[in-house]
This record gives sequence, C-alpha cells and structure tokens, in this order.
Amino acid sequence: MAVSLRLPGNVKRRIAKLAQEQNTTPHAFMLEAIRDRVDAEEARAAFHAEAKRRLARMRKSGMGVPAEEVFDYLLGRASGKKPPRPKPRKHR
Repeated sequence: MAVSLRLPGNVKRRIAKLAQEQNTTPHAFMLEAIRDRVDAEEARAAFHAEAKRRLARMRKSGMGVPAEEVFDYLLGRASGKKPPRPKPRKHR
C-alpha cells in the first residue's frame, strides 16, 4: 500500500537532521518512528484487554486483594524490602 504524507517544512527539516545524525535516510527514520508507535499502541491495547479479562475474572470469582494492601506491598518492594505478597480473598 502506497502512502503519501504531507509534512510541514519544519518537520521535514527536523527529520532530515535527525536521520543524518543517525546515518540513515529520512524515509527509514519515519518508518522506524511509525513502527515504534504502532508497537506501543498494540502493547497498550493488549495491556487494556488483559486488564479487562482479569477484572471480569475477579468479579466472577469474588477474589481480590484490597488496594491498600497492594500499595503497601509495592511501596515495600520499591524501598528494597521483600514483603510477603498479599493473598487474594473473597470480597465482602
């Protein structure tokens, strides 16, 4: 599929400069930028889909971990400690 992009002159100049600094062509630079964005958006969509699946599973089972316990666990890990993982339990 052929695609044509109309870029403002200042954007073309910025791309050309960056491409030259990276020893590549403006075309290759733009392709890599587009690929990177597509990869990021696909990863974001997959993350959201997985979150929806997990939420549905949690609602169906009634099992979960209170947010406060999750935050305490993550803060402990972030500070270099090794706190025990919170255990899921039935939601009241």
